[in-house]
This record gives sequence, C-alpha cells and structure tokens, in this order.
Amino acid sequence: MAVSSRLPAPPARALLRRSPPPRILPVERAPRRLASGARAVSGSPGPSGSPVPRRTPAPLDAAAVAPPSSKASSAASAIDFLTLCHSLKTTKRKGWINHSIKGPESIADHMYRMALMALIADDLPAVNRERCIKIAIVHDIAEAIVGDITPSDGIPKAEKSRREQEALDEMCEVLGGGPTAEEIKELWEEYENNSSVEANIIKDFDKVEMILQALEYEKEHGKVLDEFFLSTAGKFQTEIGKSWAAEVNARRTKTCGQ
Repeated sequence: MAVSSRLPAPPARALLRRSPPPRILPVERAPRRLASGARAVSGSPGPSGSPVPRRTPAPLDAAAVAPPSSKASSAASAIDFLTLCHSLKTTKRKGWINHSIKGPESIADHMYRMALMALIADDLPAVNRERCIKIAIVHDIAEAIVGDITPSDGIPKAEKSRREQEALDEMCEVLGGGPTAEEIKELWEEYENNSSVEANIIKDFDKVEMILQALEYEKEHGKVLDEFFLSTAGKFQTEIGKSWAAEVNARRTKTCGQ
C-alpha cells in the first residue's frame, strides 16, 4: 500500500464563543447602626434608611427670650413692690396698741395666720381653697401705705375704702401692672365687697383670727379684752366661721371664766 506523504490535517478548531461578562449585582448593605447614645441628624438617613423627620423646635418661653432690659425692669418692679410691703411686717395692729399690749402682732402676722386657716380648713365643698389663701394674703395689703385704720380712728367706712383703693392702685403701679397686678386688685375688691363664698369665709377668718389673738393676749398679759368678742358676736356668715368662733369662745370661758 502506498503511504501518503501528506500529514493529516489538524482537526478544525471549535469556534470559541465569548460569553457575556457575568452581571454583578449590587451588594445590599445592612443598615448602619448608630453607636449607643448617638443621635441621627435631622434630615439624614436613619436606621431604616429613610430620612429622619425634622423636628419642629419647641416654643420658647416668652420670659426666657425677653430682652435683658425687660427682665431687669421686671425684677426691679418686683423688688420695689416687696420693699413697699415691708411695712406690713413692721406696722403693729392698732387695736392692740390701743389696749397697751406690749410687742403686739403686725399686719403681716395677722394675714399669715389667716392664710394658714384657709389652708387647713376642712369641709369646704364647692370652695376654691387656693383663692381663699390668696384673698387672705392680700386683704389688708393696702395698709402698707395707709396703715391700720380702726373704728376708733373715727374715719367713715367709705373714706377708709377710698384710701385703701387708692393705695392699692399705687402699689399695683409699682408692681408694673400686668396680669398679677390685676389679680391682686380683683382679690382685694372681692374681699372688700364680700362678693363670693371665698370672701365670706375670709371675712369670718378675719374675725376668728382676731378673737383668737385676743384670747392669747388675755392669757399672756392678764387683760380683759371683751371689746373684740362683743364686736364680732353674731356676725359670722359661714358654718366654719361660726364653728371656729364658738370653739374660741368656749376655751375663753373655760380658761378665763369670761
């Protein structure tokens, strides 16, 4: 058999197909956690990836943003008013002076115990206790200017009221006016006109405090102070006023034989 001198042809190369490059999918990152104690900045992505809503700033207190000159003026008015009220602590109640009581109570002493009476009083349905306390604190406040006017001074009731109203207006002007000054005026007028159940109670407490003080001075100074008990007899308007006055009178009878 004859041998062919031609080498066999190499096998045909398979055509290589280029495959498209693999599609790289984006890696889904876990949401970043804020470090403990860290706060997301308003408008920046929060833990869920959504923007943190912007918070509306809280309203500022008017007093906190008041101009320095306004604050200084308010402070000055308050101190001027309190300085004016100092005389309530030093002015002695004239009724006791007229009876030669040594070291008698001041106007402020009297008002303070009345406020305590309003604070501790029980069985006051439908009564605004806070208002009672406020009325007790301001009912004699005008006496810081006019002094303690008593029946023995011979000044008509209408004139006494006029002087005190004028003094009160002056004090409220010193305070600088405004809502607090108006409230003081309203409380004082409510007491003066006896125009509410709270005013009725404080009118009674005014008398109860006076006869209780009279009883204490009778014990301390060995005096007989009938005038104060006689002037208040039968003039109590409220049940609590009548009850407390009866208790004071009963103790007087037991202690002093009056």
